Amino acid sequence: MKNLIRYYFLLIIIMMVSCTEKEKEEQKVMEKALILQALPFETISLNSMTSFKPTSNNWQLAGNVYADRSTDKAITAEKGTGILVNIPREGEKGALFTNFEHGDIAFECDVLMPKNSNSGLYFQGRYEVQLFDSWGVKSISHSDMGGIYQRWDTSRGEGNEGFEGVPPTTNAAKSPGLWQHLKVIFHAPKFDASGTKTKNAWFEEVWLNGVLIHENVEVSGPTRAAAYAGEKPKDALMIQGDHGPVAFKNINYKLYDNQKITLSDITMNEYDSKEVVITNFDSLVAIRTVKTDTISAAMVSGERPKKILKYEGMMTLPKTGDYLFDFKVNGAGGYLLIAKDTVVNLNGDYNLDSLGLGKISLKKGTVPFTLVYNKHRPWTQGFSLEVEGEGIQKYPLTAPSSLDLTRNMPDEKYMIAVENQPVLQRSFLMHNDAKRTHCISVGNPEKIHFAYDLASASLLKAWSGKFLDATMMWHQRGEKQLGVPAGFTVSFHGDPEFVLLPNAEAAWPNGKEENTAYKLLGYELDQDRIPIFSFSIGENVFTDAIKPSKTMRSLTRTITSMSNQDFWHKVAEGEAIELLPDGTYIVNNQSYFIDFSTSNEEKPILRKSKNGTDELLVKMTSGNRQIKYNIIW
Repeated sequence: MKNLIRYYFLLIIIMMVSCTEKEKEEQKVMEKALILQALPFETISLNSMTSFKPTSNNWQLAGNVYADRSTDKAITAEKGTGILVNIPREGEKGALFTNFEHGDIAFECDVLMPKNSNSGLYFQGRYEVQLFDSWGVKSISHSDMGGIYQRWDTSRGEGNEGFEGVPPTTNAAKSPGLWQHLKVIFHAPKFDASGTKTKNAWFEEVWLNGVLIHENVEVSGPTRAAAYAGEKPKDALMIQGDHGPVAFKNINYKLYDNQKITLSDITMNEYDSKEVVITNFDSLVAIRTVKTDTISAAMVSGERPKKILKYEGMMTLPKTGDYLFDFKVNGAGGYLLIAKDTVVNLNGDYNLDSLGLGKISLKKGTVPFTLVYNKHRPWTQGFSLEVEGEGIQKYPLTAPSSLDLTRNMPDEKYMIAVENQPVLQRSFLMHNDAKRTHCISVGNPEKIHFAYDLASASLLKAWSGKFLDATMMWHQRGEKQLGVPAGFTVSFHGDPEFVLLPNAEAAWPNGKEENTAYKLLGYELDQDRIPIFSFSIGENVFTDAIKPSKTMRSLTRTITSMSNQDFWHKVAEGEAIELLPDGTYIVNNQSYFIDFSTSNEEKPILRKSKNGTDELLVKMTSGNRQIKYNIIW
């Protein structure tokens, strides 16, 4: 294990020396993703129906599905596997139950809703998260996408039967026909030895399309149309089958029990910190030694000190298996040793965004551990250590006082609101883990907003709901200068969108090299006070107008060119882009539609890029040209 750890960190050092700053950050993100996969979810195989109990024939497997956005409850399934589809019909409307039973569970899936369709996920067959086509709904309720469905009791009297339904905090539902990502952490009711319920079931978190829509919602009993009236510690997951067609893929879960790691016999030694990198503890003299049952950065003594805290003790593992430790430091350093193996090494100068993950296989029983926190900066403080194990939900081993992320933050965020006319705000913006420095965000009264990179004439993001969180721009020094979209967000490829290509097969520039011929000419406000961007590439001039729809969640983009050369415009890029029967394109990696149904002189082409992704391009031939398309999500 020691040799493996040493090899891992040597590999990281070599990569950091050889990479540019941007490549370093990209490598860190990639490494972090790889490590997190060491504690995988269980996957429900959709190569057959063996993961489910027998049911009626409305449930089937498919290789692909298509939902016509113009027709109610219409879905077409293509032969194959990998997608679970419900197509109810007379006499065949059965619900589907998993073979596994669950108590506490983390659950994720992708779900596709046809127009005006309706279904539901019933945890333990009793507590429903609603699945519904809620695209464009202004006033949402418990019966909309992601809602915790109401309970039902006829004894409450007519008109009062329904109770305890909880709507999502925001409408994050995508357009019908698009894949949507649902993530749920559910806790089963708890019972004592006699079978008496001691705690209600509750939904710790429900996320829809990356938006947290529920947090710590308690349900006192089964919701309406549950399979069972009574409650149990464990039971099967149920998918409703009688209300409408629905499709699922990428169904994954983790089952949790109540076991946890325990720490004991902890001794804390405090030292003066003289170096950023700790090289030898033998040369340091402890200024304080205490026995403790708490691990916290708040134990540092003095005012704005530079100190080292070294914790040594025993760690008791409840089971044999893999454990993932997450060590975060706030402008500091440190490391974690377990049974003398280096699990996480942040010996140096690191921040809260730094990679501090380490996986280790441990046997049930008690082993020694050492945790070191080097507070070498006087003005920053805080660290945390969290752990996840097989059947163990991630939780902190450090005290809440050890890392207070709300410290020095305002009581309320600085939100930029939009009222009767568009609002324009310049800021930095994060896109694909890189900071863009020349961005403008445009907020609209229709609550459909977008962000644009003025340095490359590229559309970066679109979102709906609230406009922009400016806290990191305006609070105190606003060091990060970041604007953060405040609603349900879709990101686009972000590459330069207008380039000269020698032919239709030539590789698209990756955007890392500056286009010296590009020049921003500025922007003008139209009659609705929406900006029209203008830029030139050499002697060729372009305008770019992006306007929100008045009736649905979409943007209409109109691009004009006055050029003496043939240019190419990259409309979209994704793992897979498909032309649908209704003439729209679906971009699968971000799950949005591109609609070219308006009249265009120039027609799009779909091609495979050099790195294996699909690209949707339009050739803008020389002269005065215009292309127009809708982005729908």
